[in-house]
Amino acid sequence: MQGNDGMDHTASAPMLLMEKRFSEQSVFLPENLLREARRQKNLPAEPVPEICVLDPDGDLQSHLRGTGRATKCQGWACYHTELDVFDEGGTSFGVVGRAVGAPFAVLVAEQLFASGCRLLISVTSAGQIAATGPTNYFVLIDQALRDEGTSYHYLPPSDLSEADKALADGAFACLSDLPITVLRGLVWTTDAPYRETE
Repeated sequence: MQGNDGMDHTASAPMLLMEKRFSEQSVFLPENLLREARRQKNLPAEPVPEICVLDPDGDLQSHLRGTGRATKCQGWACYHTELDVFDEGGTSFGVVGRAVGAPFAVLVAEQLFASGCRLLISVTSAGQIAATGPTNYFVLIDQALRDEGTSYHYLPPSDLSEADKALADGAFACLSDLPITVLRGLVWTTDAPYRETE
């Protein structure tokens, strides 16, 4: 069967996995959306901190606001979220709360990188699949089993998405000095939590 794009769609792979052009420039750029949002909202074109945190549960952002440590970033032009800035040990951080779900989190991440972010940390909670030891602990994710989400638009199909080894090794070395338990491991993503079977 030939589609409107002139491509043959009779192959066995689902359309989601077919004909991705990973090296081509997107026609919808975050810079363009941000420029228009700044124009419409009359916002200054100021960069966000170089280190930002996605806080899907919103706990960190709520705590920072509640203790008076958060300042709203006046130049953040995302239509859907608010970015707060806080200082820790002389370093400025940005935090965006409640960016839940892979497609939305990726939209926000793309806009953060287009606005000056160079390192993005995502902090969230998850249930255990297999016991690793007594809770509470943190997990530095270095591999993710690819299920639903947006990642097939960024990378060719594969079973796993893997973190940059040098970056993960460096982060893990830094985290090992903390007075909390930090493990390193594999996770999976899904957009259907109520459809998981044993």
